[in-house]
Amino acid sequence: MANSSTHPEFYGIVDMGSNGIRFSITDLSPETARVMPTVFQDRAAISLYDAQFSGSDERGPIPQDTMNQVADRLVQFQTTCEDFGVPTENIHVLATEATRTAPNSKEFIALIKKRTGWEVRLLLKEDEGRIGAMGIASSLNSVAGLAMDLGGGSTQITWVVEKDGVVSTSPKGSFSFPYGAAALTKRLEQAQKEGKKAEKALKKEMVENFQNAYESLEVPPFTDDPDGPTDLYLCGGGFRGWGYVLMAQSEVDPYPLPIINGFRASRDDFHDTASVLEEVSEDDDIFGVSKRRASQIPAVAFLVNVIMDALPQITHIQFCQGGVREGFLFDTLPKEVRAQDPLVVATKPYAPPSAEAIKHLLSSALPTSASSVDSLHLPAAFSSSVLTALANLLFFHSRVPRESRAAAALHSTSTGLLASVNTVAHVQRALVALVLCERWGGDIAPIDEIYQNQLLDYVSKKEAWWCRYLGRVATLIGDVYPAGRVPTTKGRIQLETEWGTTVKKKEERDLLHLRVKCDVDGPLRDEILPERAEKIEKLGKKKHWIKGYGVKLDVDVI
Repeated sequence: MANSSTHPEFYGIVDMGSNGIRFSITDLSPETARVMPTVFQDRAAISLYDAQFSGSDERGPIPQDTMNQVADRLVQFQTTCEDFGVPTENIHVLATEATRTAPNSKEFIALIKKRTGWEVRLLLKEDEGRIGAMGIASSLNSVAGLAMDLGGGSTQITWVVEKDGVVSTSPKGSFSFPYGAAALTKRLEQAQKEGKKAEKALKKEMVENFQNAYESLEVPPFTDDPDGPTDLYLCGGGFRGWGYVLMAQSEVDPYPLPIINGFRASRDDFHDTASVLEEVSEDDDIFGVSKRRASQIPAVAFLVNVIMDALPQITHIQFCQGGVREGFLFDTLPKEVRAQDPLVVATKPYAPPSAEAIKHLLSSALPTSASSVDSLHLPAAFSSSVLTALANLLFFHSRVPRESRAAAALHSTSTGLLASVNTVAHVQRALVALVLCERWGGDIAPIDEIYQNQLLDYVSKKEAWWCRYLGRVATLIGDVYPAGRVPTTKGRIQLETEWGTTVKKKEERDLLHLRVKCDVDGPLRDEILPERAEKIEKLGKKKHWIKGYGVKLDVDVI
């Protein structure tokens, strides 16, 4: 029996791509709309592109049995939408290249209309590029760079900049080429049959097309520094498969985070196609790479070589989860919502009563003077949004049994609390996890130590040390305010920092003074805070530094 109640904030999206069909229901409730929480998702492994080449090298119409199969899955999803209470007007069926260009596209759409009553929206080439850019913009807090979306039948290129919730793309829209992972696989196989000359001609054609597209896109400067980094943002299944192989090849082995969104690679690593091809040929079971995706890796490698030849200015590559679902929904959000920081939005539901005051205490424990010493030590990654997220999550794991708190906190950003959030950079996930683990004492089982060490290897040595420092400060704050509630009249503690120097073995070193001003009497002042202060101060000893990096500490309880 269908659910009679409806949820006006629920949206059902069908993404009828070339390689597969994705079904999703998303909650766009105002509090968390920025991160577009998914309440249901499914995928049908039906390749509408391959179906048109069934039994022949020549393209034909979508076979009747494939159309019926798709319609059956849509009817099933219709029932699912009823169960979740998705309003009919909030259901959208979006179709891309394979459906748009199919010889019997009209018949296919008519069948879907007859079986479900749903209209199919055929995305034009320009729509695909824009929605792909919006999906990329939804994937991170801020984006500025070139953007590419690799589907099964085509690939689009444009540029995208998001600032204060306003997403800008090229006035020329995007350029779409028939170089999707499935389409290019067929073209490359044909060229290889014809010989080296045909393969070179294909590459020449593709390089020229991308170079011409770049010239026509009117690409703006993305940074004030003309020699600064230029990012390439990638989405689409073919690129995601490539990203998962790069993660499998990471120096941090195994790579600690199983989420593709937020993964960042250097140009050299991205362009090392020989290593990726070798990895795929030797291992037929790579996490995140299906057998179908693996079969398309040679074509994607060919495309990667083309992109790097055509776009030499690219320095870094950012992988994004954003696709048709994300781009379509993100486009509907008000700019005020799009401007919100996804890490802050994702953690806000778990915030303690005095989250802002807790954040202020954490910030007060970090050096904030204009001294040049700061730039030598404190990593820029400890941004305002990271501190806000830490304040929001600082007390969540208090409900977990004591022996499991540190481990639960350590895994909270990968397979725990934030696992469903696709809009957070990997470095943010690592930093928050490491700080929260230390906040609960860092006492973890050997199996969890392996994961912790992987995260420590992933971040820089500076970031790793400051995570431990901030985690121990967070423990102190938690002891003073166990409920996360800071009295509005007068706080129990204030934290202050100041840089100084110390001399040891005739060598002058930087020294960070942390003062804990306590306004209460009893065990908190006489026993608990001095014990916590001593534990923080121990981090300043060289034996507790990480890979040779650390800061001498002097912690006083006043």
